[in-house]
Amino acid sequence: MCHEISQQPLTDATTSLSQLRQLVAEFIRARAWEPFHTPKNLVMALAIEAAELMEHFQWLTPEQAEEIKTDQAKRSEVADELADVLCYVMALANRLEIDLSAVVHAKMLKNARKYPVEQFRGYFGPEDPRWPGRTSTEH
Repeated sequence: MCHEISQQPLTDATTSLSQLRQLVAEFIRARAWEPFHTPKNLVMALAIEAAELMEHFQWLTPEQAEEIKTDQAKRSEVADELADVLCYVMALANRLEIDLSAVVHAKMLKNARKYPVEQFRGYFGPEDPRWPGRTSTEH
């Protein structure tokens, strides 16, 4: 069992989702946190972390939100919250034995059927004021 986290940096290009899930599982196991990591508690923690991530963008204009990419301090804070969200997603998937790659692929297939490129490219949906066939009097 791994009690220490490797100091060697990981990147998306060289690290699989399976390796990250294992890292999260080992972290939890080393601390004997399994009794506390029930699906309900993990979902609640995930929602809390997602809210903490949202706080960094609350009240910002779309342009200001984009500027976070170039502000190293803010980008680092957002990255920490994003990591918290992802860790809880993986902990929940581990606990419920859900294959994330399989369900994301299935969801993308479902979304591709629901939102065909030919119909939705460049539009967010029928509520988009630019939606083809929409009249100016529709709300």
